[in-house]
Amino acid sequence: MRLTIRRIGNSLGVIIPVVTLRRWGLGEGDELELGDRSIRPRASASRAHEMLDELKRKLALAVVDRYSPNLIRAQGLANLHRWKQSGVWVSAYDEWERVLLSQNDGELLAAMLGRDERSNRLRQSPPYVGLLPREEVRRLNEEAAA
Repeated sequence: MRLTIRRIGNSLGVIIPVVTLRRWGLGEGDELELGDRSIRPRASASRAHEMLDELKRKLALAVVDRYSPNLIRAQGLANLHRWKQSGVWVSAYDEWERVLLSQNDGELLAAMLGRDERSNRLRQSPPYVGLLPREEVRRLNEEAAA
């Protein structure tokens, strides 16, 4: 849909059709988010959390698509070892360490790709970081922001 920029008082603006606002669940007084090249509804806190969970899942899926479980384990365990040595340790790392040491591919893939609360929580502190090329991570982040 195309919107025309028009004069509104001493400013310029656009008129958004009411059907679009209804579809977005918005009404008078609600706020929109203005991006570099977009206007969209502001994400609620719960929606923003869901979007972050989905981004982390897509990053994990890209890792699984590209690397074998054994390579993911090796990178993950190496990162955990390095983080433990440097004093950077969070409770999720204990759980990741158990998953990576179990040698159970199903458990590893469930932790990386599951949609349950545990998987979402674990993906917030993934030990397999560094496997994806920066450009691919940047592309997935940009897609999620769009």
